[in-house]
Amino acid sequence: MASPQVDTESVPEEGYERGLNSRQVQMIAIGGAIGVGLFLGAGANIAKAGPSLIVMYALAGVIIFFIMRALGELLLYRPVSGSFAEYSREFLGPFFGYFTGWTYWLMWVVTGMAELTAAAIYINYWFPAIPQWTSALVFLIILFGANLISVKLFGEIEFWFSMVKVTAIIGMIVIGLGVLTLGFSQAGDTAAVSNLWAFDGFFPKGIGSSLMTLQGVMFAYLAVELVGVTAGESENPEKTLPKAINTLPWRIALFYVGALTVILCVVKWTEFSADASPFVKAFAVIGIPAGAGIVNFVVLTAALSSCNSGMYSTGRMLRNLADNGEAPRVFKKLSSTKTPALGIFTSVIFMGIGVVLNYTVPEKAFGYVTSVATAAGIWTWLMILISHVLYRRQVVAGRLPASSFPAPGGSVCSYIAIAFLLFVTGLIAYDADSRICLYVMAGWAVALGIGWAVLKSRNPQVTRRDEADFEKVGG
Repeated sequence: MASPQVDTESVPEEGYERGLNSRQVQMIAIGGAIGVGLFLGAGANIAKAGPSLIVMYALAGVIIFFIMRALGELLLYRPVSGSFAEYSREFLGPFFGYFTGWTYWLMWVVTGMAELTAAAIYINYWFPAIPQWTSALVFLIILFGANLISVKLFGEIEFWFSMVKVTAIIGMIVIGLGVLTLGFSQAGDTAAVSNLWAFDGFFPKGIGSSLMTLQGVMFAYLAVELVGVTAGESENPEKTLPKAINTLPWRIALFYVGALTVILCVVKWTEFSADASPFVKAFAVIGIPAGAGIVNFVVLTAALSSCNSGMYSTGRMLRNLADNGEAPRVFKKLSSTKTPALGIFTSVIFMGIGVVLNYTVPEKAFGYVTSVATAAGIWTWLMILISHVLYRRQVVAGRLPASSFPAPGGSVCSYIAIAFLLFVTGLIAYDADSRICLYVMAGWAVALGIGWAVLKSRNPQVTRRDEADFEKVGG
């Protein structure tokens, strides 16, 4: 007997407006896979690993696809806003839903702190006389206003932010291929595919150094899971979400592996440094007029895109937590435009505090903030994968309906991805500079544990798992 399918039309809309169309969901998915981690972070990783960084991005990309297919199966089983916390709550218990929801909120708040300050620094490139705090405040207010107006406006802004990033990368690839095949520009004489292995080999610093870049590579992929947060506000989740997830491999192949391969063929890896964007360097070597200014605009767009996504997701996650009694009930309220305005406002306040703090801490704070975001992201991905494994067990046992978008290989790929993420966590613990994020996360876990104990004493019902969660539906 075939397992019944979930009717996504009957899933409660939770009061949200289903205002994100297919075009916007596709671009949100694409934009989530292209961020500051690629435009800026790749420079430091090239200096550490040389051309072998291409393999690291490809390897991590495969794991990200496993994670997204696991999430896709869950989303088509039950498409809800705040999906990661909901699935953790359903399959692992209330505490894990509570912990995942608050941790994902933390990830986006700290990311927003870094991105806002970064955006202000990029503006200083053109307008050095404008105080940094002024630019940061203006961006904060504009994006906050856009998120309050409607989800459609958020989707439209994210669509155009993503278009800028996509156009820049495709332009870089086309120009780079032109330099390689036709030999034009200042780089024409030195550009060659052999640059990938001509300088101390493909693994010039050894495989160990290459593996150590995986933590930075994983940071570059943060936000691909944002598609899951849009599930409650997509016009037709059963069609748009699988399409967005299934296009992930070619996006990773083109925007990450493809772009880096072309750049490293055009410019020798030895010419890259940790403090410069590889895209800026490539444009400079090729000799494109105003190349640095163009890339600066693109990186500014990437930072604002990330901050925009952060405001969107944190507001939804706070509302999901409030719905389950794990955050103040006032966060449940929607504005007249069907947006979680108070949740967004609260998150914006914390992001604003981060902008102020960035004036008083050294530049290394950016590295700390991104490592904390990576650790929080790894937790979220692990919860998605573990929830998927447990969901598959329930399906096999006939207690839950099968999803209309099953992950290939069932749970096998999820187990592989779990092992990979635990390996990356071990690399983070091994590296002295990034290890601090694990201390921060330990402190965060203690704080959430105390919060859970208080919640349990005040409202025991919230912290109890409903044992009747799973009903037999087929056999």
